[in-house]
Amino acid sequence: MAEKEEKKQVPLRLSPKLYAQLAAWAEDDFRSINGQIEYLLTECVKQRKKDGKYVSETIDEGIELDI
Repeated sequence: MAEKEEKKQVPLRLSPKLYAQLAAWAEDDFRSINGQIEYLLTECVKQRKKDGKYVSETIDEGIELDI
C-alpha cells in the first residue's frame, strides 16, 4: 500500500477582512478555511497550467477590493 503524502504547513498572514470573507465563503461551500484556501490555490494552479497564464494578467495592478 502506498504511503500517504504529508501536506506541507505554510504560515499565512491575512487581513481580518479577507479572513472573514474566506470564512464566510468556506462556510457556504461546507469547507474549513484551510480547505477553502487550498481549493482556491488549486483552482488557480489548474487555470495557469491550462492556458499558461496567471489567473489574471492584471492581478498585480492593485485593483481595489472591498475586503
